[in-house]
Amino acid sequence: MLHQQKLRFSTTGRGTYNITQQIAETIEKSGIKNGICHIFIQHTSASLILCENADTTVREDLNVFMAKLVKDGDSAYKHKTEGPDDMAAHIRTVLTQSSLSIPVLKGKCDLGIWQGIFLWEHRTIPHKRNLAITIMGE
Repeated sequence: MLHQQKLRFSTTGRGTYNITQQIAETIEKSGIKNGICHIFIQHTSASLILCENADTTVREDLNVFMAKLVKDGDSAYKHKTEGPDDMAAHIRTVLTQSSLSIPVLKGKCDLGIWQGIFLWEHRTIPHKRNLAITIMGE
């Protein structure tokens, strides 16, 4: 059995957005009991991460780490079409993930107790982000 769906999220700028509930609801509505859920973000300046879901300081620290690793407006960057955060956002996306695969067990998203699914917006301004969800199984 196969179920495909698009989800759209609005961000308010750089940071992580918990999308676990929306993914879990999509899995439950699919009718698939056991299989895999593939999540793909259709953008080059935002990514997906599987991360700690209980303590927000984990994601805050990830943002601090990434800001040190990939600086906005670095003079070495040639690509500046959409502003000083543009190339940095592309690099951050390449260093993270554009897709995740999550197990589906008994019609539910089978994450560990401390895991959550997050959209990581790398641009500093608000954006609309599209995700393609494919759930396969029985």
